Amino acid sequence: MNILKIFSLFVAVGLFVAATTDKTVAPAADPAKITWDNLKDVKFQKKWYPEEKMYILYPNFGPGVQKLSNKEVVIKGYLVPVDITSNTFVLSAYPNSMCFFCTGTGPETIMALKMKKNRRFKVDEVQTFKGTLKLNASDIYELNYILDNAEIYQGE
Repeated sequence: MNILKIFSLFVAVGLFVAATTDKTVAPAADPAKITWDNLKDVKFQKKWYPEEKMYILYPNFGPGVQKLSNKEVVIKGYLVPVDITSNTFVLSAYPNSMCFFCTGTGPETIMALKMKKNRRFKVDEVQTFKGTLKLNASDIYELNYILDNAEIYQGE
């Protein structure tokens, strides 16, 4: 066999192997950029909780919010440190002075941040976070919205 035939055979085998062993990995999907308006797709009804001897607002999440459940999202808000020693923070649509406890806005305007790494923040610091959105309708000791594995978002 001459050199040209060997080279042609080598190229043909190489192309066949490359075509049958494609190891490209699909890029990770970008997180959904949401606003607090997206989280308004929820209705609340009062439900009696005997262990607390009080009515608590029970969420019924609408389809717009349900489609975000367990998805990676990005959201911007005001930070409210709850317990710095346990790295517990709340992200709010409004500054601390306008919290839903004080001004009559709803529980859909806040979310718990479960930080990926311990951080310190100041009250009313504005930050954008990325994390997995969890919907909570069963644990009355947690907020309705939880951003799990939250971290500061460095994207656009």
